[in-house]
Amino acid sequence: MPFILAIDQGTTSSRAILFDAGLSVRAVAQQEFRQIYPAPGWVEHDPADLWASVAATARAAVERGGIDPRKIAAIGITNQRETTLVWDRTTGTPLHNAIVWQDRRTAPACDRLRAEGLEPEVTAKTGLLLDPYFSATKIGWILDHVQGARRRAEAGDLAFGTVDSFLIWKLTGGRVHATDATNAARTMLYDIGVGAWDAGLCAAFGVPMAMLPEVRDCAAPFGMTRADLFGHEIPVLGVAGDQQAATLGQACFAPGMMKATYGTGCFALLNTGADRVTSHNRLLTTIAYRLNGQTTYALEGSIFIAGAVVQWLRDGLRMIREAGETQALAGAADPAQQVVLVPAFTGLGAPYWRPDCRGAIYGLTRNSGPAELARAALESVGFQTRDLLEAMRADWPGATGAVLRVDGGMARSDWAMQFLADILGAPVDRPRVTETTALGAAWLAGMQAGLCPGPDGFSAGWALERRFAPQMDAAPRAEKYARWQRAVAATMTV
Repeated sequence: MPFILAIDQGTTSSRAILFDAGLSVRAVAQQEFRQIYPAPGWVEHDPADLWASVAATARAAVERGGIDPRKIAAIGITNQRETTLVWDRTTGTPLHNAIVWQDRRTAPACDRLRAEGLEPEVTAKTGLLLDPYFSATKIGWILDHVQGARRRAEAGDLAFGTVDSFLIWKLTGGRVHATDATNAARTMLYDIGVGAWDAGLCAAFGVPMAMLPEVRDCAAPFGMTRADLFGHEIPVLGVAGDQQAATLGQACFAPGMMKATYGTGCFALLNTGADRVTSHNRLLTTIAYRLNGQTTYALEGSIFIAGAVVQWLRDGLRMIREAGETQALAGAADPAQQVVLVPAFTGLGAPYWRPDCRGAIYGLTRNSGPAELARAALESVGFQTRDLLEAMRADWPGATGAVLRVDGGMARSDWAMQFLADILGAPVDRPRVTETTALGAAWLAGMQAGLCPGPDGFSAGWALERRFAPQMDAAPRAEKYARWQRAVAATMTV
């Protein structure tokens, strides 16, 4: 039986999952790596940590699966998006730590470019807003702060890549410098209507086009791995950014289907088909996937802090030992207390886009304790998701009545998912396979290898584990959401 290896390189950990040809999980390996915070609002990763964790987990998954690596027919890659690396084309040595998608250091540069009137062009071409979240200003920062980097980039000696490109480069021994359309669409340099890097935007952001990778379909040949990694060469046949991979893994192929992935952040994508919908509510228009040269678009809302708020309870406040404890704590919270947590630790994402905001807690009393904080943390994710859904409904009529499919680590919390259904006033569907990000990457690679069915056949295999139906009455739902909106408004004035 042939197998598919999915590499899932995330913000706080790298994972590798070994799937059989029927897309059943055979083995999993995961490894956390160091988060680097050089200054307030700055977040970095050591590229060596990214690569070492990927290589180690990939080998461990194969070993735990107890298979001969020669039975691996294909590798699929999915990755944290927008995180930016620049490296030497000859040596492969990175010039600087990877600047993570959460990083806000380039907010002043974005403010300057916005004042110069660049944002309308950015949005018209890329579907994005002018924000430090995306890659373009991060590239410029590295070129301006590493001695000699800009000169070397202009000479063609340096390569830029999001994490997928860096991993492809490392896996293939530097033979392939490529990305897929979904990752390219998150750089602020790629025209999603034309399907090409845009020379005007590259000039505006000061990014030499010689640095950029080749853009390919999500299911396409991305080169062969070095033979020494697994004992023989394996083709890399599928690549997608993590949120697009989850959209595929949730089988959201029809316009109007929507998913939300709860990892470090929360990202909701609404499939709009061949229609490139322009948001009037500060959502993003992006590429959901590109297969056989055909682009499918999506509306996306990005929440910077979702699962990371639970990580903060664990690592920052040392209030819990593991994430699962929050569910029991939230259930034990005093219902008379109305503590609201706005987790703007690295700014507010959609639909506010306020990189200057920082987190705040409202409604504390002398009786507030760990249970109330845990409940407020979990509720904050539901409130932020509703913010996104309200904006999507206003932007596109096809979003009305959509059932939300959920995945990611927090989706395993029954308490959080029930509150999500309650505050949305809409059903929330959790699939049997919640690790849909890796599943989407595996499906892309397996389909390209001829092992897996196309979209229709894959959709037929999607299975529901549990539907959470709303149980909260309309009045308390409205009251709680209004309290959240007041808390956000107050946070944005501080």
